[in-house]
Amino acid sequence: MYSRIKKQLQTILKPSDVVRGSCSGDDHVPDFEPDRQIRLLTFNIQVGINTASYRHYLTRSWQHLLPHRKRIENLDRIAALLRNYDVVALQECDGGSLRSGYINQVQYLAEAAGIPYWYQQLNRNMGQLAQHSNGLLSRYKPLSVDEHKLPGLIPGRGAIVARYGSEDDPLVLVMLHLSLSKAAQQKQLGFIRELISDYQHVVLMGDLNNHAEQLLSNTPLKHANLVPLPATAHSFPSWRPERALDHILVSPSLEISRSEVVRFPVSDHLPVALDIKLPKGYLRTF
Repeated sequence: MYSRIKKQLQTILKPSDVVRGSCSGDDHVPDFEPDRQIRLLTFNIQVGINTASYRHYLTRSWQHLLPHRKRIENLDRIAALLRNYDVVALQECDGGSLRSGYINQVQYLAEAAGIPYWYQQLNRNMGQLAQHSNGLLSRYKPLSVDEHKLPGLIPGRGAIVARYGSEDDPLVLVMLHLSLSKAAQQKQLGFIRELISDYQHVVLMGDLNNHAEQLLSNTPLKHANLVPLPATAHSFPSWRPERALDHILVSPSLEISRSEVVRFPVSDHLPVALDIKLPKGYLRTF
């Protein structure tokens, strides 16, 4: 009996070579429209778990491993919110394992929200138990989408880089989920700084697990010339926001027309939204 149970556990825990990140393809996706404002949203969805107090980290922790009948209801609520945005960065998604009912949550949210393009980055493959992923949803066809593994002592963090507009002078969106460790964050942001150093129009968005003041003064981002949201843009925890951990940082060339922390307590994080306009000179040369 022990041998049989051990074999079953090894089958579940062994990372599958078949399960990996995936993409919708872009043949059906409308071209980029630079003559309008772009509505951005970043959201750590905590794999569809509804967390409303600290005690839920204990009492609902099993939902990180096993399916739950209300998870789809939570995803549908999230999809209703995402319909209002053009480009969405998602963190803590599941790419299709036991706990999510073998549903690729990035694909599900894109289709439920009516957003034509989606890209799932698989960062930590735990076989049938969990498929830890980031996600990109977009109403526009990107020039390119690349994924990167972020450095760190513990693997499993990644970034998605999407480029839009002009090949010579693109709008570059970087979507990521940083580690909790400050030492790992230094390495990861050094890596990101190198990625964006040659671009003029940059948006950095995601769960950065740190306050903007620290990110822009005590990490390699201090040389990136990025503009943060107000320090009062607290997104965590969702039931009593006290910390600004989720960010959309932009280049000075991009005009911010609206920003907010969206009061939408489904996950343990609140989503953060930002509307931007491209510089007039960029539109003339597009």
